[in-house]
Amino acid sequence: MSLADLRKEYTLGGVAEADLDADPIRQFQKWFAQAQEAGVPEPNAMVLATADARGKPSARVVLLKDVDARGFSFYTNYQSRKGRELAANPFGALNFFWTALERQVCVSGGVIKLSAEESVAYFQTRPRGSRLGAWVSQQSQPVTNRAALEEKLAQMETQHPGEDIPLPPQWGGYLLAPAEIEFWQGRPNRLHDRLRYRKQPGNRWIIERLSP
Repeated sequence: MSLADLRKEYTLGGVAEADLDADPIRQFQKWFAQAQEAGVPEPNAMVLATADARGKPSARVVLLKDVDARGFSFYTNYQSRKGRELAANPFGALNFFWTALERQVCVSGGVIKLSAEESVAYFQTRPRGSRLGAWVSQQSQPVTNRAALEEKLAQMETQHPGEDIPLPPQWGGYLLAPAEIEFWQGRPNRLHDRLRYRKQPGNRWIIERLSP
């Protein structure tokens, strides 16, 4: 089978300007709820793209942890590759692909760190093992072998035997404040619906239809 044989025709529906909420965050929340109702596995999984100071890009899948009027929040190690790139070039792009609904959402904008208070509050909701892991991992740095990680985890379990595990200083949240959000709905003949919100002065949004 060739890759061309994997072609899929998109036929589930369309999206018109009149279907959209005037606010893109509310529109995202509506589509996100529909993805949950459709049983999409991990609908909060998103590709996060960043670039270093020279414009060299990188991308990875991370998990959306909150979305509100400010934007989209996720958490990571500040010393990871994405953390270093965001420190040098504080802009990012997100992509959600919900194949069961033949939809994707593309988001881009500036990225800032969340407050320490928000990072602490979220950190305390994580499972104990995940909190210990945040102390263990020097994310994106070379490690000798798997055994070295397991040994360090065992040390941390001894050091913090209970549930009181503090937030590591190198770990916390980011907020991507969108400047553009595109809602993509697959359509037959590759004539997909692409509706893009662009932020204007005064926190206004305009909606544009893009050619597929």
